[in-house]
Amino acid sequence: MEKQQQYWRQNLRLTGALLAVWFVATFVVGWFARELQSFTVLGFPFSFFMAAQGALLIYLILVGYYAYRMDQLDREYGMQETDL
Repeated sequence: MEKQQQYWRQNLRLTGALLAVWFVATFVVGWFARELQSFTVLGFPFSFFMAAQGALLIYLILVGYYAYRMDQLDREYGMQETDL
């Protein structure tokens, strides 16, 4: 039972951290869009780049990292799915 609680605690910690990154990439960048226009990425204002491409790349990285890390946790705690 303790093993499952540790697994769940780590799962929640990972999910919370990734949701914080998602929140920053989605809402904080949009909230400060005017202030962030002074920075340029590939010749575009940072806020425009994040809206057009950057946030999508961050989302892909988040999903990939979540899958990778959860696979590690599943193996570590013996919670992996069995082959059907």
